[in-house]
Amino acid sequence: MKRLILRPSARGQRGVYAIEFSIVFIFLFTMLYALICYGIMFTLRFSLQNAAEDGARAALRYQTSWVARKNEAERVALAQVPVKLPGGPNILAQRCQVLPSGEADCSSTVNCTSSWEQRCQVVVTVKATGIAELLPPLPLFVVPDTLVGQASMLLDGGLP
Repeated sequence: MKRLILRPSARGQRGVYAIEFSIVFIFLFTMLYALICYGIMFTLRFSLQNAAEDGARAALRYQTSWVARKNEAERVALAQVPVKLPGGPNILAQRCQVLPSGEADCSSTVNCTSSWEQRCQVVVTVKATGIAELLPPLPLFVVPDTLVGQASMLLDGGLP
């Protein structure tokens, strides 16, 4: 007695490749989308950090007063932000006193002198909001709405 071996027919296998492709495509598209979105965010974050650093360096240039240094730092930082952001960049330059513990006190009663114990630094912060509006939406994909770049530099003691 011969055994009959049943082989699947080509007709029964129709559509299998389409199902496999749809499953793999969803995974690959999600990975590609994540790669592009996070690449854009890292690039934007890097450019905000560069803008803050350039603003802090601009505050080190000689000016006659703290207000002039602050305005120059904010102007340079704003000029260095590379893209038009939906919320616009928020730029803040502050004069902070470095405490002996290493922390910074940015209150309005900062007293800067040339002594090491009462040294001051300029802190430039560039904040971009509305980042999620720049990228096309994808459900269940987390994109931060705010990116921040911050830089600080020690000021000379002769600051008025």
